Amino acid sequence: MINNLFFDNDGIGEGTFLSKVFLNDGSNELIVYIENESAVKYAEQCIEHFNSMQDEMIDYICNGILKCAKQDGLDEDIELESTRDILKYCWFVALYIDVPTSDKIAYRVEGEGDWGECIGFIIKENEVAYIGNDIFSEEV
Repeated sequence: MINNLFFDNDGIGEGTFLSKVFLNDGSNELIVYIENESAVKYAEQCIEHFNSMQDEMIDYICNGILKCAKQDGLDEDIELESTRDILKYCWFVALYIDVPTSDKIAYRVEGEGDWGECIGFIIKENEVAYIGNDIFSEEV
């Protein structure tokens, strides 16, 4: 599931995986960062969750991204047929996996929008815990 995985001297892992919904500028390959080599199996569980999100969660995330995009300067002339069309105007580059503090799934997803701002979301315990511009200011 995780391809090209390597760990640097600080123990931080980096690899790639294929995303099913949240794309990186038309590509389905995203980067995964793993805080510690002991969390590889957990990272694979997070990626599996990320790729099997329920439609309701995806729609909720898209609604949140759209709200942020409008606040941050998304062109008002853009017409979206559905909320998920906002994904045509943003891209996602990385999934961040911290060492788990419980057996519950938790991860951060980082991206950027055509409107010039970072956008991301945090999933924690199978819930969307945060959608916004600064995924690293929130606890996972």
